[in-house]
Amino acid sequence: MAVKNRQIDLDNHLFAELERLGDESLTDEQLENEIKRAKAISAVAQQINTSRANSLKATEFLDKAEAVHPKLPEGF
Repeated sequence: MAVKNRQIDLDNHLFAELERLGDESLTDEQLENEIKRAKAISAVAQQINTSRANSLKATEFLDKAEAVHPKLPEGF
């Protein structure tokens, strides 16, 4: 299965949301909706970055492992 999303896509979504939050033509209601949206995007982005950090740690573990066939904990 090919990966559809990359880190740059996440960065683009975050910067696009930042631009929407800075749009001074938004009404109070529209701004409130963007704030809610930004919180949701931020929460998902944090989970993605945490998952990537864990994957990186697992890769680093494998690189440093001295065993011929190191095993990761179940679930990786």
